[in-house]
Amino acid sequence: MNTQRITRIIKRLALVALTLSGLWPGGLTWADDNAAALKGEYDTLAPQLKSNVFHRPIHLDSQETQSALKGDIYAVVDYPFATVNSAFNDPQRGPATWCDVLILHLNTKYCHASSGSNGATISMNVGKKTEQELGDTSRVQLDYRSVATSPDYFQVDLSAAEGPLSTKDYRIVLEAVDIGKGRTFLHLTYSYGFGMAGRIAMKTYLATVGSAKVGFTQASNGDYVGGVRGLVERNTMRYYLAIDAYLGSLSLPADKRVDQRFATWFDATEQYPRQLHEVSRQEYLQMKKNEYQRQQTAQ
Repeated sequence: MNTQRITRIIKRLALVALTLSGLWPGGLTWADDNAAALKGEYDTLAPQLKSNVFHRPIHLDSQETQSALKGDIYAVVDYPFATVNSAFNDPQRGPATWCDVLILHLNTKYCHASSGSNGATISMNVGKKTEQELGDTSRVQLDYRSVATSPDYFQVDLSAAEGPLSTKDYRIVLEAVDIGKGRTFLHLTYSYGFGMAGRIAMKTYLATVGSAKVGFTQASNGDYVGGVRGLVERNTMRYYLAIDAYLGSLSLPADKRVDQRFATWFDATEQYPRQLHEVSRQEYLQMKKNEYQRQQTAQ
């Protein structure tokens, strides 16, 4: 774990300690505490956001343990906080927004948002990076929760006890804070746990079609990390680029947004061909057009 990450964790722990001890001024709420912590992350990461290998204002971290993987992306987006908040943190609109985001990912074959007595649920089918019948895919039931909201901060949590490919404790967490001048600072976390079956499935993939795949973090040998850590970094990046593509489409007429999101997402992934290239542009756009049409009717 690098020094900067340790510093960020210490800052978060300090905020929690101040709150619990009653020394945090002004009676701020948990959301206010998190807003302050995320703004602190922004200040700490300012040099990396300004200049990095991604050629955009983002920073990526990843962690691998014996039974879990986690990827974190911190990013500045040129959209007002109100725009980001209304898209992802609205109890009525938010779950459907997430389906519009998740379907951009190559492995997402279907997504449908619904509401019930226990809150909003997102039903997502995942499978191969090529077209599939829904019956050949795996379904994941994600619970949507707006965890925290304040005038300049929000946190949304998507979680499932069971994930794809025998994974578990599947989570996508998005928090955002207003940093002024029409910009928002995002923190996206993508994580999941796995048991023996999940580990075997991942090892099989990484030993075959995924054997040459790498992530974005440089390893000690100068190359990029591979294995399961590379896997979680690639998917964290794909989800972030989907969020950015969705936000970029909002300025267009409603009937132009879907096609634009698909095109923007694919073009963004092609900026990192070694990590993210899988299919041709034509193949991706046709596949997603078909999947999106199926999504409008299939349940």
